[in-house]
Amino acid sequence: MPRGLIGDLQLHLRIAGIDAPECAHFGKTAQPGSSEALAWLRKYILNRRVRAYIYRRDQYERVVASVKVRKGLFRRDVGVEMLKAGMATIYESKMGAEFGSLEKKYREAEAMAKRQRIGIWALSKKQFISPGAYKKGLRERGL
Repeated sequence: MPRGLIGDLQLHLRIAGIDAPECAHFGKTAQPGSSEALAWLRKYILNRRVRAYIYRRDQYERVVASVKVRKGLFRRDVGVEMLKAGMATIYESKMGAEFGSLEKKYREAEAMAKRQRIGIWALSKKQFISPGAYKKGLRERGL
């Protein structure tokens, strides 16, 4: 493929191991912190070479993958970096939580962001609800 055309390629996927606040969609309201998380992700990966290591499709037919981006000399795991920045939580599900061999690193990154009260962890307890709990509440209300 000629260089330059690859920049037009789009693949919608779920980043393995993390759960970010939900943006408004399908008539549902946005979750607190969603616009900040999306802005952070866009800034982090936009105009960079991204590699996706695909695990499988999830129950919603999304491609689940660990995502790496080159920062300096090293490839960084986007999921870990989102957790460190407080822009996501660990994906806690009875099924479908892939971490590869990095689960411990993911949990440490989330714990550090919580301790530092950054990103979504800076929200007041009244405002903050985990993405998983938010989605569960929507399902229970039939939304």
